[in-house]
Amino acid sequence: MVIFVQQILDLIFDLMEEKMSVNGRIVVSDEYCKGCELCIFACPKQVIAVDIEHITVKGYHPARMVTDGCTGCAICAVVCPEAAITVFRFIKKPSESDQ
Repeated sequence: MVIFVQQILDLIFDLMEEKMSVNGRIVVSDEYCKGCELCIFACPKQVIAVDIEHITVKGYHPARMVTDGCTGCAICAVVCPEAAITVFRFIKKPSESDQ
């Protein structure tokens, strides 16, 4: 079931990227992130990982965006039980000459 859902999400994002340029970025709050890794498993683009070089004041290794490719889909923010993720989405619509 999880693989099927992942395939559907991949297809949706591939179609979205063909029609418009979509870029995203996430910011994870060290104050709230407990390193549960739910966002890592939920990310369809696999751009999130645990930052093993950083420990929060509460003793957790927080999640971080580690590579480009985020589309700003916000699935990570939806599954985060601590609401520690803020998603920024930047959309550049194609110009008329590109169509």
